[in-house]
Amino acid sequence: MAMVEERGFTDRLVDIILTIVLILLSLACLLPFLNVVSISLSGFTPVSANEVWFWPIQFNLDNYAFIIADEIFIHSFGVSVLRVLVGVSLGLLVMVVTAYPLSRDNIYMPGRTLFKTLMIIGMMFSGGLIPYFLSLRNLNLLNKFAVMVIPQALNIFNTILIINYFRGIPPELYESAVLDGANHFQVLFRIFLPISTPVLATVTLFSAVGHWNSWFDGLIFLKDTSQWPLQSYLYTRVTTRMLQWNVSGGAERAGYLYEQATPEGLQAAMIMIATIPIILVYPALQRYFVTGLTLGAVKE
Repeated sequence: MAMVEERGFTDRLVDIILTIVLILLSLACLLPFLNVVSISLSGFTPVSANEVWFWPIQFNLDNYAFIIADEIFIHSFGVSVLRVLVGVSLGLLVMVVTAYPLSRDNIYMPGRTLFKTLMIIGMMFSGGLIPYFLSLRNLNLLNKFAVMVIPQALNIFNTILIINYFRGIPPELYESAVLDGANHFQVLFRIFLPISTPVLATVTLFSAVGHWNSWFDGLIFLKDTSQWPLQSYLYTRVTTRMLQWNVSGGAERAGYLYEQATPEGLQAAMIMIATIPIILVYPALQRYFVTGLTLGAVKE
């Protein structure tokens, strides 16, 4: 009978060192976030004097009141919400329909190997920004909302996760459904998708975070700033420190609100408002994350 070796001093020391390193890494991620939260909730005087660190001083919500009154900010927020809803829905449809025939070798599909090869090449190499821009222009997508959702509809990495997850589904389910007279769409939407919640939730999380955090495409492909998503608008505010605000209620109300707010506090409040939706979405999908990522990444 094998004896279980007792953990020695070296093993316990390694555990202690790893724990300390992980705690330090966690603090390195958490403390900047707490600093932003504290600045957004602090008063004018302590923020201006750089006295705020990890706890609000002279707690107030004036910065958030000013941001909520900014019409352009609210409009950009709505554009981002619409982008996530349309982009994630379209992306899931395209990726699922693409992954299904590629995952079933018994489906007749000429050029299957070539298509997979092109997918891998496309994931590893890029044609560059200028050819990409010219392609979008030739497709008449520039300066349109569609430019933010259509080019990202087929995410190759996420599609590969779905393909590998579909490959793990027992073939007996597919065969029994076909024997009962089900066509491919019925097999996909009535059998495969209901039992693929982990990988679909994982892909949804990846897609939602990607669309919500994307700012570069708005700046490059949209000339009309009224079509910018929130992150593009936020990027210009934070990096250029622009202080022109379109506040509903007139100049008098804007002047009063700005007296109670600070540029640093306003930037922190904008960052927090842009972060809150992802913070709310992630816990709802997190329980599927590890399962979907693991099963989708392993090919049997």
